[in-house]
Amino acid sequence: MIKLYRDAQHPKNWVAYVPQVGWVAFPAAENGWEHRAPARGLDPLFLREVPLQQGFAAGLPQAGFLKAA
Repeated sequence: MIKLYRDAQHPKNWVAYVPQVGWVAFPAAENGWEHRAPARGLDPLFLREVPLQQGFAAGLPQAGFLKAA
């Protein structure tokens, strides 16, 4: 399952961990998932896991399913 994070160093982006893909970053904006890119140089000190549903508007896969449930 995908895990969603906020990065205090980059507050306008989401960071997600996708199994078998790795870390990706994408804009915290509508359809931001379409502009995802590999995330590098992440500092775990600044990452905070957040509920997956918060990425719904950005088009994060699985977030819409969880919101509807």
